[in-house]
Amino acid sequence: MIHWRRYFAELVGTAALLCAVIGSGIMAEQLAGGNVAVALLANTLATVFALYALIETLGPVSGAHFNPVVSMVMAYRKDLARHHLAGYVIAQLIGAALGAWVAHAMFDLEILQWSTKVRTGPAQWFAEAVATGGLLFVILRSPEGKASSIVACYIGAAYWFTASTSFANPAAAFGRMFSNTFAGIAPVDVPAFVVAQIVGGFLGLVLFTLLKSDHQQNHS
Repeated sequence: MIHWRRYFAELVGTAALLCAVIGSGIMAEQLAGGNVAVALLANTLATVFALYALIETLGPVSGAHFNPVVSMVMAYRKDLARHHLAGYVIAQLIGAALGAWVAHAMFDLEILQWSTKVRTGPAQWFAEAVATGGLLFVILRSPEGKASSIVACYIGAAYWFTASTSFANPAAAFGRMFSNTFAGIAPVDVPAFVVAQIVGGFLGLVLFTLLKSDHQQNHS
């Protein structure tokens, strides 16, 4: 049986998330008058609110991963059936690209474009590993029913305490390479980000395992 609703929810959710990230970046840059800090703050707030809403509404359908690393870790833990992993990742990547294009259409920009924004270097790669590791740790440690608010708060904070502004998501990096705007990333810089994110995600799983409570150990 093909669980198309799960895949469609991941596609729609990832598209909406990327649309929020890129669209708010475009709006913020237009309104901030060259003040990058103000633009980043606006971009952060829009992302946090959108992420909370999307997790709340689509979580019951697919788990609201919107992130290949989250899906990979969940499949590794068998919280996601492994035969769903490829479908989730494909849906997330398609959704990410669609989200970028929708944002461009809303702001009357050229739909198809490539980012030229350079995001590279050991500090940014390390930042992505830290951001993604923290994200997975927070997801796995979140009490039942509270993941949406905790994850949204973490991402909002990570925008500001990481050198990379916390992509923490291969689908986000993939989608943002199609947007030569405030939130973009040059395609050549995406592979290193993705590697760092995958490494960081599994390090987050290790940290969670080391810090399991007695209750979690009894139910794992």
